[in-house]
Amino acid sequence: MSRLIVAIDGPAGAGKSTVARRVANRLGLLFLDTGAMYRAITWKAMQQGLPLDDEEAMARLARESRIELIPGENGDRVLIDGQDVTDAIRTPEVTRNVSQVSAHAGVREVLVERQRELSKEEGVVAEGRDIGTVVFPQAPVKIFLVASPMERARRRAKDLEAKGHPVDLDELAAEIARRDAYDSNRAVSPLKAAPDAVHVDTDPMTADQVVERILEIAHARTRA
Repeated sequence: MSRLIVAIDGPAGAGKSTVARRVANRLGLLFLDTGAMYRAITWKAMQQGLPLDDEEAMARLARESRIELIPGENGDRVLIDGQDVTDAIRTPEVTRNVSQVSAHAGVREVLVERQRELSKEEGVVAEGRDIGTVVFPQAPVKIFLVASPMERARRRAKDLEAKGHPVDLDELAAEIARRDAYDSNRAVSPLKAAPDAVHVDTDPMTADQVVERILEIAHARTRA
Protein backbone atom coordinates (compact mmCIF):
# COMPACT_ATOMS: atom_id res chain seq x y z
CA MET A 1 0.00 0.00 0.00
CA SER A 2 2.97 2.31 -0.47
CA ARG A 3 1.06 4.65 -2.85
CA LEU A 4 -2.39 4.40 -1.32
CA ILE A 5 -4.10 7.71 -0.62
CA VAL A 6 -6.80 7.84 2.04
CA ALA A 7 -8.72 11.13 2.09
CA ILE A 8 -10.56 11.96 5.31
CA ASP A 9 -12.74 15.07 5.36
CA GLY A 10 -15.23 16.49 7.80
CA PRO A 11 -16.12 19.51 9.94
CA ALA A 12 -14.22 20.78 12.98
CA GLY A 13 -14.27 18.40 15.92
CA ALA A 14 -15.40 15.33 13.98
CA GLY A 15 -12.25 13.50 15.06
CA LYS A 16 -10.34 13.67 11.77
CA SER A 17 -6.83 14.16 13.15
CA THR A 18 -7.09 11.50 15.83
CA VAL A 19 -8.38 8.75 13.58
CA ALA A 20 -6.33 9.75 10.52
CA ARG A 21 -3.13 9.49 12.56
CA ARG A 22 -4.09 6.02 13.80
CA VAL A 23 -5.16 4.83 10.36
CA ALA A 24 -1.87 6.00 8.89
CA ASN A 25 0.03 4.12 11.58
CA ARG A 26 -1.96 0.94 10.96
CA LEU A 27 -1.41 1.12 7.19
CA GLY A 28 2.22 2.20 7.41
CA LEU A 29 1.54 5.45 5.56
CA LEU A 30 2.46 9.10 6.09
CA PHE A 31 -0.05 11.10 8.12
CA LEU A 32 -0.75 14.45 6.47
CA ASP A 33 -2.43 16.93 8.81
CA THR A 34 -3.39 19.66 6.35
CA GLY A 35 -5.22 21.62 9.03
CA ALA A 36 -1.96 22.04 10.92
CA MET A 37 -0.45 23.69 7.87
CA TYR A 38 -3.21 26.32 7.71
CA ARG A 39 -2.98 26.79 11.46
CA ALA A 40 0.77 27.39 11.21
CA ILE A 41 0.28 30.13 8.63
CA THR A 42 -2.48 31.66 10.77
CA TRP A 43 -0.25 31.60 13.86
CA LYS A 44 2.64 33.24 12.00
CA ALA A 45 0.37 35.94 10.55
CA MET A 46 -0.99 36.71 14.02
CA GLN A 47 2.52 36.85 15.46
CA GLN A 48 3.51 39.38 12.82
CA GLY A 49 0.34 41.42 13.24
CA LEU A 50 -0.65 41.01 9.60
CA PRO A 51 -4.23 41.70 8.48
CA LEU A 52 -5.82 38.28 8.16
CA ASP A 53 -8.31 39.52 5.56
CA ASP A 54 -5.52 40.59 3.18
CA GLU A 55 -5.34 37.70 0.71
CA GLU A 56 -2.20 38.95 -1.02
CA ALA A 57 -0.34 39.28 2.29
CA MET A 58 -1.51 35.85 3.45
CA ALA A 59 -0.55 34.18 0.15
CA ARG A 60 2.88 35.82 0.25
CA LEU A 61 3.36 34.63 3.82
CA ALA A 62 2.45 31.07 2.78
CA ARG A 63 4.91 31.15 -0.12
CA GLU A 64 7.72 32.42 2.07
CA SER A 65 7.13 30.01 4.97
CA ARG A 66 8.68 26.57 5.46
CA ILE A 67 6.31 24.15 7.14
CA GLU A 68 7.47 20.76 8.40
CA LEU A 69 5.34 17.92 9.75
CA ILE A 70 7.65 15.64 11.72
CA PRO A 71 6.44 12.24 12.99
CA GLY A 72 7.48 11.30 16.52
CA GLU A 73 6.83 8.66 19.16
CA ASN A 74 4.96 11.17 21.32
CA GLY A 75 2.96 12.68 18.49
CA ASP A 76 3.69 14.65 15.35
CA ARG A 77 5.47 17.98 15.63
CA VAL A 78 4.67 21.02 13.51
CA LEU A 79 7.45 23.44 12.65
CA ILE A 80 7.30 26.70 10.74
CA ASP A 81 10.61 28.23 9.67
CA GLY A 82 12.31 25.84 12.08
CA GLN A 83 10.23 26.88 15.12
CA ASP A 84 8.15 24.24 16.89
CA VAL A 85 4.56 25.53 17.00
CA THR A 86 2.82 22.22 17.73
CA ASP A 87 1.04 23.53 20.82
CA ALA A 88 0.83 27.19 19.79
CA ILE A 89 -1.32 26.47 16.73
CA ARG A 90 -3.97 24.68 18.83
CA THR A 91 -4.90 27.65 21.00
CA PRO A 92 -8.45 29.05 20.89
CA GLU A 93 -7.09 32.27 19.33
CA VAL A 94 -5.68 30.43 16.32
CA THR A 95 -8.79 28.27 16.06
CA ARG A 96 -11.00 31.37 15.87
CA ASN A 97 -9.00 32.78 12.95
CA VAL A 98 -7.86 29.80 10.88
CA SER A 99 -11.06 29.60 8.79
CA GLN A 100 -10.54 33.15 7.57
CA VAL A 101 -6.95 32.52 6.53
CA SER A 102 -7.68 29.14 4.94
CA ALA A 103 -10.47 30.66 2.84
CA HIS A 104 -7.97 32.69 0.78
CA ALA A 105 -7.47 31.17 -2.67
CA GLY A 106 -3.81 32.23 -2.75
CA VAL A 107 -3.06 30.46 0.53
CA ARG A 108 -4.84 27.29 -0.54
CA GLU A 109 -3.02 27.23 -3.88
CA VAL A 110 0.37 27.25 -2.14
CA LEU A 111 -0.47 24.69 0.51
CA VAL A 112 -2.37 22.29 -1.76
CA GLU A 113 0.65 22.10 -4.03
CA ARG A 114 2.86 21.28 -1.05
CA GLN A 115 0.39 18.64 0.13
CA ARG A 116 0.46 16.97 -3.27
CA GLU A 117 4.25 17.05 -3.30
CA LEU A 118 4.33 15.14 -0.02
CA SER A 119 2.29 12.31 -1.55
CA LYS A 120 4.46 11.79 -4.63
CA GLU A 121 6.99 9.50 -3.01
CA GLU A 122 4.76 7.54 -0.66
CA GLY A 123 1.15 6.92 0.22
CA VAL A 124 -0.62 9.20 2.68
CA VAL A 125 -3.60 9.42 4.97
CA ALA A 126 -4.64 13.06 4.65
CA GLU A 127 -7.30 14.86 6.66
CA GLY A 128 -8.93 18.21 6.11
CA ARG A 129 -11.99 19.76 4.49
CA ASP A 130 -11.24 19.49 0.76
CA ILE A 131 -8.99 16.44 0.57
CA GLY A 132 -11.34 14.22 -1.43
CA THR A 133 -12.74 17.04 -3.55
CA VAL A 134 -9.70 19.20 -4.36
CA VAL A 135 -6.36 17.97 -3.01
CA PHE A 136 -6.64 14.29 -3.93
CA PRO A 137 -9.81 13.84 -6.02
CA GLN A 138 -8.30 10.64 -7.44
CA ALA A 139 -7.92 9.03 -3.99
CA PRO A 140 -9.39 5.50 -4.03
CA VAL A 141 -10.49 5.78 -0.40
CA LYS A 142 -12.57 8.80 0.61
CA ILE A 143 -14.18 9.20 4.02
CA PHE A 144 -16.43 11.98 5.28
CA LEU A 145 -16.70 12.04 9.07
CA VAL A 146 -19.75 13.60 10.69
CA ALA A 147 -20.84 14.20 14.27
CA SER A 148 -23.40 16.40 16.00
CA PRO A 149 -22.28 19.94 16.92
CA MET A 150 -22.63 19.29 20.66
CA GLU A 151 -20.63 16.06 20.50
CA ARG A 152 -17.92 17.85 18.55
CA ALA A 153 -17.94 20.65 21.12
CA ARG A 154 -17.52 18.16 23.97
CA ARG A 155 -14.55 16.56 22.22
CA ARG A 156 -12.90 19.90 21.51
CA ALA A 157 -13.51 21.07 25.08
CA LYS A 158 -11.85 17.94 26.44
CA ASP A 159 -8.79 18.52 24.25
CA LEU A 160 -8.54 22.20 25.19
CA GLU A 161 -9.00 21.62 28.91
CA ALA A 162 -6.28 18.96 28.84
CA LYS A 163 -3.97 21.68 27.52
CA GLY A 164 -4.99 24.20 30.17
CA HIS A 165 -7.56 26.15 28.16
CA PRO A 166 -10.89 26.16 30.08
CA VAL A 167 -13.87 26.72 27.82
CA ASP A 168 -17.62 27.32 27.97
CA LEU A 169 -19.30 24.38 26.23
CA ASP A 170 -22.20 26.38 24.82
CA GLU A 171 -19.88 29.07 23.45
CA LEU A 172 -17.66 26.41 21.92
CA ALA A 173 -20.67 24.74 20.27
CA ALA A 174 -21.73 28.11 18.83
CA GLU A 175 -18.20 28.74 17.55
CA ILE A 176 -18.13 25.32 15.88
CA ALA A 177 -21.48 26.07 14.22
CA ARG A 178 -20.07 29.36 12.91
CA ARG A 179 -17.01 27.57 11.53
CA ASP A 180 -19.26 25.01 9.84
CA ALA A 181 -21.20 27.78 8.12
CA TYR A 182 -18.05 29.68 7.13
CA ASP A 183 -16.22 26.61 5.82
CA SER A 184 -19.24 25.24 3.97
CA ASN A 185 -20.07 28.51 2.22
CA ARG A 186 -16.64 29.89 1.32
CA ALA A 187 -16.06 30.48 -2.38
CA VAL A 188 -12.85 28.46 -2.61
CA SER A 189 -12.72 24.74 -1.74
CA PRO A 190 -15.76 24.68 0.54
CA LEU A 191 -16.26 21.92 3.06
CA LYS A 192 -18.29 19.19 1.36
CA ALA A 193 -18.23 15.47 0.84
CA ALA A 194 -16.92 14.04 -2.41
CA PRO A 195 -19.65 12.22 -4.37
CA ASP A 196 -17.88 8.88 -3.82
CA ALA A 197 -17.00 9.43 -0.15
CA VAL A 198 -18.30 7.06 2.50
CA HIS A 199 -20.06 8.92 5.33
CA VAL A 200 -19.18 7.75 8.84
CA ASP A 201 -21.23 9.10 11.77
CA THR A 202 -18.83 9.15 14.71
CA ASP A 203 -21.39 10.18 17.37
CA PRO A 204 -22.02 6.65 18.69
CA MET A 205 -18.47 5.41 18.08
CA THR A 206 -15.17 5.47 19.93
CA ALA A 207 -12.06 6.59 18.10
CA ASP A 208 -10.91 2.97 17.87
CA GLN A 209 -14.22 1.95 16.30
CA VAL A 210 -13.95 4.73 13.73
CA VAL A 211 -10.42 3.61 12.88
CA GLU A 212 -11.59 0.03 12.36
CA ARG A 213 -14.47 1.20 10.15
CA ILE A 214 -12.12 3.24 7.97
CA LEU A 215 -9.72 0.31 7.67
CA GLU A 216 -12.61 -1.89 6.57
CA ILE A 217 -13.53 0.64 3.89
CA ALA A 218 -9.90 1.00 2.78
CA HIS A 219 -9.42 -2.74 2.41
CA ALA A 220 -12.71 -3.09 0.52
CA ARG A 221 -11.89 -0.22 -1.86
CA THR A 222 -8.37 -1.45 -2.57
CA ARG A 223 -9.56 -5.00 -3.27
CA ALA A 224 -12.22 -3.81 -5.69
